[in-house]
Parts: sequence; C-alpha cells; structure tokens
Amino acid sequence: MSNPSAVSAAPSRPGGQPFRAPAPVPHSQPLGFASFIRTATRNPIEIWGTRAFKEPYVRGAWLGVPNVVVNDPAGIRYCLVENARNYVMQPLRQRILRPLLRDGLLTAEGELWRRTRKAIAPVFTPRHIAGFTVQMEARSALFAEGLAGRAGETADISHEMTLLTFDILQETLFSGDIASEPEGFARSTRDFLGSMGRIDPLDLLNAPAFLPRLRRLKGRKSMTYFRALIAETIEKRRERLSRDPDGTPNDLLTLLIKADGLSSEEIEDNIITFIGAGHETTARSLAWTLYLLSQAPQERALVEAEIDEVLPTLSHPSEWADRLIHTKAAFEEAMRLYPPAPSLNRTALKPDRVGGLDIPAGSTLLVMPWLVHRHEMLWDRPDHFMPSRFLPENRDSIDRYQYLPFGVGPRVCIGASFAIQEGVIALALLLRDLRFDYVGERPPEVVQRITVQPDGGLPMRISRRH
Repeated sequence: MSNPSAVSAAPSRPGGQPFRAPAPVPHSQPLGFASFIRTATRNPIEIWGTRAFKEPYVRGAWLGVPNVVVNDPAGIRYCLVENARNYVMQPLRQRILRPLLRDGLLTAEGELWRRTRKAIAPVFTPRHIAGFTVQMEARSALFAEGLAGRAGETADISHEMTLLTFDILQETLFSGDIASEPEGFARSTRDFLGSMGRIDPLDLLNAPAFLPRLRRLKGRKSMTYFRALIAETIEKRRERLSRDPDGTPNDLLTLLIKADGLSSEEIEDNIITFIGAGHETTARSLAWTLYLLSQAPQERALVEAEIDEVLPTLSHPSEWADRLIHTKAAFEEAMRLYPPAPSLNRTALKPDRVGGLDIPAGSTLLVMPWLVHRHEMLWDRPDHFMPSRFLPENRDSIDRYQYLPFGVGPRVCIGASFAIQEGVIALALLLRDLRFDYVGERPPEVVQRITVQPDGGLPMRISRRH
C-alpha cells in the first residue's frame, strides 16, 4: 500500500473512546450465487467481505467477467488519473443510472460529456462559488430559524436536510425557478431516486435492456412527474430569457439553455443530474454529520465552541469553510464514513496491469469509496468517527487517493467546492443556536441506493442551545 503513515494520522480525543459509526458487518465467508443476488439487490454495500477491507487488491469474477477491486491509493491514481482513458463507465452502473439520468453529466461519455462539462464549468469557478455563499447563508439561516420554532419536537433530520439543500439548490443554481414547492419536490425526489436507482436482479444477470426491471417499475410514475416538473422549469426560464434577456440570471439553468449543441432532453437530463448529485448527496452528508455529532458529545462541543467563538468574527460566508476547521472536519469525516458516491465502477478497454495484477480487456475495475474510506491499511480505527483526521495538522498524512467523496480524475465532481461550502455554512447556522439528538430506538440501518442513506430516516429531537 502507498501511504503507511496514514495509519497513525488520526489521534483520538482524550477522555473517551470515539464513536463507532453504524455499518453493515462484513461477512467472513464468500456469498453463494443466490445469496449474492439477494444481498446486492437489497443493499449493495452488504456484499463485501472482510478481505475487501484488509487487502490492497481483491480479484474475482462475475458471470465470467474478471473484476478487480482496487483499494491501493497508488493503483487508484494510476487507473483513474494516469490511465483514465482506458477505463470507461461500467455497463452495470450505466444500466442502473441511465434510466434516471440518461445523458446527464454523470452518465454521458465521449464528446457529449466533454461538451456538457465545458458548458457547465463557468458556474463553478471560485468567483461564482464565493457569490453563492451569500445565498447559502441566507437560506440556511432562514431554515434554522424555522427549526428553532419547532424546539422540543422530533423530526426526521434526513428529510429536513433534503428540504434545506433543495432550498439552497434552487436559490443558487436555478435562482428560485424550480417549478415546485419544497415538500412536493422532496417527496418526488425521494420516490424518483429511491425506486429508480435500485439494482434489479436482471441488472446483475446482464439481461437485455428491453426486459422490464420490476424493482423500478413502481418508480415510473414518479419519473414521469419529476421529468414533467423539470420540463416546466426549463420552459419558464426560456420564456424569461425571451422576455428579459438582460435581467435573467446567468446561472446553471441559463448556461445549459444557451450551451451549443445541447438538446432540450439533454438540458433536462443535466438538471436532474444536478438535483441528484448536488442536492441529494449533500443532504445525506449533512444528516449523517448531525447524527454522528449527536453520538460524539466531545466532538460536538468542539464544533459548538468554534462556532460561538469564530463565526462572529467572520465578515463573509466565503471565509467559513477555511476558518471553521472543526466544523469542516466533522463534515469531511461524515463523508468518509458515509461517502456520497459509494462506488466508482469502470470497464477496461485494453489489457492493463496494476499492483502486479493483470487486468484483461473487458474486466470490471471497482474503486469503492465505501471500502477505501474504511480500509484497515489506510486508516486508524476506520469505523470510528474521528474528525481530527481532517484538521490541518493531520490532513497532509491522508493520501489524495484514499479519500474520494467526490470521485477522482477527469470525472471528479464538478461541484465539489460548492458542496463543501454549502455543508460548512449549513452546519454552522444549524448548530449556532440548535442541538440535534438522535432518538431512534436502534442505530440507523445503513443502505446504499444512489447515495449511502439511513433506511427509515434519522429521528432527532430539536432543542435550543441558548
């Protein structure tokens, strides 16, 4: 493995043991064929055995296709950065995601991907993101104020964070023009992504696309509604552009409409992609952070003290992510334990060799943040919530390719900086005056859909700090 120093890079807090974050228990014996199918369709992160969390490379095969799990940061760098052209999107991944996202940025390839990425890139320049932080602060403060009015109540914080990130997303990237109310939008997003993003047994068996996936059939109604909502949003913006071109914001929606060569369907696909990638993922990460802090009183006290002391001294919200180091570290550690994108799957176009292993053409290459982020050779107490790993004095000990919340290489998430700013700002304003305590009868069940999420939500009691 390439970074042995990282094993000791995360000292524990004195005076108590760090919190062990809930996760499926890796199995000690290989799963049989039928058991694998059942497990992968119910909860894909449960398929992994103990070897996958201990070894740098794990070889296997499925239906005669070789696969290689790459956990070694040097191997990840080689395959997804240095030789990225040799590794294209894995067919299984595309079978699951393309029905949702079609030709959006996450699933497009080749020239369409390059053209779309170029069209979207201006939205995520540092200057634009600094401007977005003002809106992030305003919407987060308003949302926190609403939750303060519910002090003493119990709420599903997973759902609440979906509402918050929708509010931020529509205000920043779509300038308030999404044609839906927050509750209706959150419900349709949950139904759409939850049902349409599930693995079907036919996907695993490489069955022809024309065979209906029963697990996704019930999502068709939500898909129809969701796409109609997005089409209405696009039409509203087109009308605004024709009526008042100078007064129309030059946000993501406008840039997509003005982009050369993007059809109406491709614009629709990319809006849905950004809702899934830039709204759902951040919502889950925020909810997991609040849950983990509720189970780690010492870590929560550090974050609260920092917010009380540092936040009043900051003049602009674009400074917060750099200055609120404990808050940011808690958010980053939550994304380590519950990565927003738990798998980065590729197929080798040509034969290759990595880590001393031959990779035949057509092999499946599996880079799984879920495994890399919890790997025993990379992290001290990998299953424990230890934000101190991400404090500035420890950050250099973490290899660039052992922490992959936003992917890596040419297809790294274009909105990574946006998400970090959003997460820190939202947490700071939620925790400035409020506290959230988990009141579930048992630890949350961790499941993989498109994101890593708590099955059944996160019931938490809201209380005022002051």
